[in-house]
Amino acid sequence: MGPGDHAGVRSADGRLEALLSGGGGARRMASAAALELRLLAPLAAPAVVVYMLIIVMSSATQIFCGQLGNVQLAAASLGNNGIQVFAYGLMLGMGSAVETLCGQAYGAEKYEMLGVYLQRSTVLLMATGVPLAAMYAFSEPILLLLGQSPEIAGAAAEFAYGLIPQIFAYAANFPIQKFLQAQSIVAPSAYILTASMALLVAMSWVAVYRLGLGLLGASLTLSLTWWVLVAGQFAYIVLSPRCRETWTGFTWAAFADLAGFAKLSAASAVMLALEVWYFQVLILLAGMLPDPQIALDSLTVCVRVGNELGAGNPRSAAFSAWVVTAMSALIAVLAGVLVFLLRHKLSYIFTGGEAVSRAVADLCPLLVGTIVLCGIQPVLSGK
Repeated sequence: MGPGDHAGVRSADGRLEALLSGGGGARRMASAAALELRLLAPLAAPAVVVYMLIIVMSSATQIFCGQLGNVQLAAASLGNNGIQVFAYGLMLGMGSAVETLCGQAYGAEKYEMLGVYLQRSTVLLMATGVPLAAMYAFSEPILLLLGQSPEIAGAAAEFAYGLIPQIFAYAANFPIQKFLQAQSIVAPSAYILTASMALLVAMSWVAVYRLGLGLLGASLTLSLTWWVLVAGQFAYIVLSPRCRETWTGFTWAAFADLAGFAKLSAASAVMLALEVWYFQVLILLAGMLPDPQIALDSLTVCVRVGNELGAGNPRSAAFSAWVVTAMSALIAVLAGVLVFLLRHKLSYIFTGGEAVSRAVADLCPLLVGTIVLCGIQPVLSGK
């Protein structure tokens, strides 16, 4: 991104701040909302695609496992949502510190610091991945200790072994994503993720059905796909002229003040990881129900603000939060209604069986409430 591009961003931000500083008339607020939506749409649309595809990747893996049988689907659900979500929540939370720092540095035109923050966060998250990998290696006795059935615990552990490389892909991916999002560069990640998704489907079919590698093959394929995503995004950062000012190569500064950065990352992790882990607790509790296979099978089924604060536009930052919250609430309500209307058919995407379908339908009213609340909360927490 050259100097002209930066100037364009500042000009748009300046117009919004000027509108909001001139009073609170209805016409002025309508103009400000229209401008904010024009600023938001190019960033939000690709970001939605990215996060949707990330969810679809895990779901696709579970679909392949579900075709092997209910035990395999339950194991994939427990491994993917009960074990993997722990690492996902921790890495996402720690990586979100990069989003805050990079967003403010970009708004303040301290472009070279974005690359430093990216590398510093990656070093920290890679180190965090080591004890997480050990936890994955001992997942079977841990699951048995938590009260899971031996059959499902053993199968889930097999699935978890293949997810160990994914831990370190998370450690590289989340800082990269936040680095790009802080510069309003989201579309390339969406394109790379779409290609990775196609690769995942093809490789999963070969690993599970042609080679007969089962649960381990499915999870290893998912891990490999994540590393393809990381490699593609990093190649874009190194080669794209849009990142010429923010990525200046590897530096020893990445190892400076790791303790202070770890403290900030830990605070961010506590706030965001707890939001993800509540679903993990639900998965683990479902595995303790009288019929854990059916219970687990049924459960299977904000960057703009940082830029504005860094640029010294507090009114624009607050207004952006209000606009995004309203949009997210509307989309969440529509999604909740759609899920409720399709509650009797959703389970058949993953596996057959009326028992699973009834369990999913029974859970859907609670799921709808969660969808609405979770549609608002991530915006308020700045994700």
